[in-house]
Amino acid sequence: MQIIQLVSLVGFLALVLGSLSVRNMQFGFIVKTVIGWAAIAALIYVVVINKDRIGDQLEAITTSVGLSEPAQVTAGETVRIRLSPDGHFWARATINGVERRMLIDSGATVSAISEGTAQAAGIEYARGLPVQVSTANGTVDARRAQAERVAVGSLATNDLTVFVAPSFGDLDVLGMNFLTRLKSWRVEGNVLILEPHSNADLT
Repeated sequence: MQIIQLVSLVGFLALVLGSLSVRNMQFGFIVKTVIGWAAIAALIYVVVINKDRIGDQLEAITTSVGLSEPAQVTAGETVRIRLSPDGHFWARATINGVERRMLIDSGATVSAISEGTAQAAGIEYARGLPVQVSTANGTVDARRAQAERVAVGSLATNDLTVFVAPSFGDLDVLGMNFLTRLKSWRVEGNVLILEPHSNADLT
């Protein structure tokens, strides 16, 4: 997706250059104009590939000055996650100690992580059992693996099955095999509430 966006920007710059050339403008002016558009294109590209990080920083700033509520709050052993502007619930989770932003998806039977996350978390998946996973883009091939410990705020569980596939891109998902280890999970208004059984350790 990012490559397509970059190609589109380059194509747009080519059109601008062609338009200026047709008008017989001075070469120096054309070069300056193209450089300006290239800088704008580069800035847009940087923003696109770092949108999650930038969003997190903006959220941290607005939260620190009291302009908004934090997206994820732990109160005792209960974790509350506010609905994201994109209409999804995103959890700040750790997988084997590696922090990730994970989509909470009750439609996913098993949690799924990207190859990058699996490698960062030290999860051995290359020799895992081959499985086929149904996604919004169709059925994809994946490998079954085990995450030693997955935590969302104060909630933590051991030996969670995860599917790993390159086609997941950079998306990490917490599915029903995590949610069913909770005492309850529910949505109130625009907040997802996760509650453990007797303590925060779900295992």
